[in-house]
Amino acid sequence: MPRPAALVAAGGIGAFVATLAVPSAFADAPTSAGTCTLRPAGQNSEAPPSCLGVTASLDRLPAVGERTTLTVDVRAQTAVERAGLALQLPPALRIVGDDRAPAADAFGQRTSRTLALTPGTRTVKVAVRAVAAGPAQIQADISDIDRPDPRRAGHASVELTIGKAKGSTTKGVSVTEAAATRVDGPTAHDRPARPGAAAPAAPSTPPRAAAPARRYAPVCVSGTLRNRFQSSEGGSWNRKANRDLPVSNANVTLWGRATANGGTQKLATGLTGNGDGRFNLCYTPTTSVTSRVWAEFQTQAGTMWSVVDGSNRRYATTSNALSNVSGNKSLGDVYANSGQSRAWHAFDTLNKLWWDRGSTTTCWTSNQQNGRCTPITVQWYPGSRDGTYWTNRDDKVHLADNDPDSGHTTVHEAGHSLMGKLYNGWWPYVTNCSPHYVNRTSSTTCGWTEGYADAVAFHTFKDTVMTWGNGSSMNLGNDRTTRGIDWGDACEARVATALVDLWDRVDGGWTKSNTMMSRERSSTFREYFLTDRPAHGLDSGAKARKVLYDHTIQY
Repeated sequence: MPRPAALVAAGGIGAFVATLAVPSAFADAPTSAGTCTLRPAGQNSEAPPSCLGVTASLDRLPAVGERTTLTVDVRAQTAVERAGLALQLPPALRIVGDDRAPAADAFGQRTSRTLALTPGTRTVKVAVRAVAAGPAQIQADISDIDRPDPRRAGHASVELTIGKAKGSTTKGVSVTEAAATRVDGPTAHDRPARPGAAAPAAPSTPPRAAAPARRYAPVCVSGTLRNRFQSSEGGSWNRKANRDLPVSNANVTLWGRATANGGTQKLATGLTGNGDGRFNLCYTPTTSVTSRVWAEFQTQAGTMWSVVDGSNRRYATTSNALSNVSGNKSLGDVYANSGQSRAWHAFDTLNKLWWDRGSTTTCWTSNQQNGRCTPITVQWYPGSRDGTYWTNRDDKVHLADNDPDSGHTTVHEAGHSLMGKLYNGWWPYVTNCSPHYVNRTSSTTCGWTEGYADAVAFHTFKDTVMTWGNGSSMNLGNDRTTRGIDWGDACEARVATALVDLWDRVDGGWTKSNTMMSRERSSTFREYFLTDRPAHGLDSGAKARKVLYDHTIQY
């Protein structure tokens, strides 16, 4: 699994570490600098230490019908007057014997409580029963309700595959290749995936027949790919927003067997429709009746972006098979496998960025020409602690378990990849950036690289509200009267909002700015504004300076 690459350099009488991995920057100021040491992710993560942490465990692995105890340990390294503990159980598990009636929806059960924490460990135990077989994930989140930020939050999860017979339940889940979720809602899945073949590369042209036989009239199979997911955007610490949306621009392959005992054949390939998730794949059969036909969807959009698991495999959802097909058929709504929900959410979030990427070519950036584009790749898997960061060593975004719930987090990290492409693999020498806080002074190099990534997220979602995977959020809109956000171009929130206003109010969009960045390399916002913009005909005069002044940046 890819890891950040570090550079060590000495300066003056001290030394510092500058890393090529760019961390998730969405943190507020720490309660007491240097006192919080709880790691929210793995040792290679660039996420800052937290004052709050949480772990979750089961005292036994239950089979269907069996009970077990979920133990949640909340650790605090500072006093928190109102800490919110949120628990989410999948449909395959049920809370039992709790006087707090859990809320239930298509995603399972959830319960929450408010705790007054002092430094130490607080334990909460909940009895649960397994009610269905298949992959399952339990999630626990702790956060400071009054001061939402990653420095005061923690996330934990338990992954298990529930068996039907006693002793058959195992740790972990395998959801990379799975059957579609039933239309009536996410459930545990014990159906085997339909047989397929090696994943093909999706075309950039409309669906086409893979076997051009002419004996029989063409047959078309249609439908819509959709995804049910939980979103931090529009949610809160104890209840994320439930979404049910079509998936755009996903590679889809139509597979079939001409006869019951025949081999599997690739019949047609294409992409789901942009904005509606529809597909209509046509093939010319070689028999009057095709024994079985099914569709497979992968988390890849042509060759432009993809979401992969910890082994760099794309996620694939397979529809139910149609039997004895002799004319046009519809698969109706095909729902992405619920265990892959976050992968598909991250995938579709990148689609939002793609259609407003600020490029003059069909690549992500204007310095890459048609047919020679480099993709954006996101790596995520259930329970991942390998996040949240991007590294230019492998040009890959690494997302932790609940990161995809925040579209802002996904696009922020993709924004680093976008800057890396604009700079053709070069990256500024960044100091004092690990950890760093969105509303506090870091360094001018950190303020620039992180501010640009924040601005990409704001530009994509047309707001200035940063959200995190646990459902909490912070409005970073600011002017000279705003309190709680440091002044100047070493503060990424100021740089981000100044950039967005430059793009919207001065440049008429961000395409001109991105095109300029594809030709010039800036290490700071000052260099971007004073040197590179005027050299390429972008305004750095009174109007542009007024934008910066409003965000407390003066040159």
